[in-house]
Amino acid sequence: MTNPTADQAPAARQSKLKTLLLVLWTYRGFILGSVKREFQARYRNSMLGAFWVVLNPLAMIFVYTVIFTKLMHPSLPNASGPFAYGIYLCAGLLTWGLFTENVSRLQNVFLDNGNLLKKQSFPRVCLPIISLLNAVLNFTVIFSIFIGFLLISGNFPGWVILTLIPVLLIQLLFSTGLGIILGVLNVFFRDIGQLFGIVLQFWFWFTPIVYTITILPTELQPLFKFNPMAALIIAYQGVFVSGAIPNWRSLWPVTLLTVLLCLTAMVLFRKHAGEMVDEL
Repeated sequence: MTNPTADQAPAARQSKLKTLLLVLWTYRGFILGSVKREFQARYRNSMLGAFWVVLNPLAMIFVYTVIFTKLMHPSLPNASGPFAYGIYLCAGLLTWGLFTENVSRLQNVFLDNGNLLKKQSFPRVCLPIISLLNAVLNFTVIFSIFIGFLLISGNFPGWVILTLIPVLLIQLLFSTGLGIILGVLNVFFRDIGQLFGIVLQFWFWFTPIVYTITILPTELQPLFKFNPMAALIIAYQGVFVSGAIPNWRSLWPVTLLTVLLCLTAMVLFRKHAGEMVDEL
């Protein structure tokens, strides 16, 4: 005999997902318009305008691929060439930059839009989507320049770069779930944002971005299995530096954690959406 409650649960989840997608589609003009306005506002009063979007990543790529590589001359396993370490650094820094920008935006998204939440009536879920799209837009510009550099320098990994699509999706969902949780908690406990800023500093150095795991003592290397960002960044670095397909087995823990964070974020957001407006 079937359990009606168990049978109804998947249908209820599908209904909620359809409702969410319908809401986002209905308010797509509001979402895309907000993304456009924020992008334009960032460079509205500057002489070079949106050129800064290109200039900043160009400077970063130049520093890390030319100057920093010449100074350090590090050796990387399964990699060769004058730009190997610079590419390794850029792959890690771009990935980390997208993660920190998305989480940082989301942890303050409700505080920064408090007046908008009070004065206008719209689905609250639009704000995290706008924040996510802005972070992705900035990343797309920088990432495109990085790809251009790889093509010009003859270091483009080829078709294997397509294997980064699921890795990028996991990363975006992971940072979004974590960011929404922090954003909701930050409304009620304002120290959350300050505390997480400190956590990010330690997290950065516990992630193999400027160094490789292989240079660490053997007894410390297993600890990186507990760092969800380590598996993601290693996947990016492997593709760009060695042309290696990501180790999908190593991504299972962060994938499961991502699902847990997203579900927790949805429950927390739905439960406290009304209370947040009063708190703000």
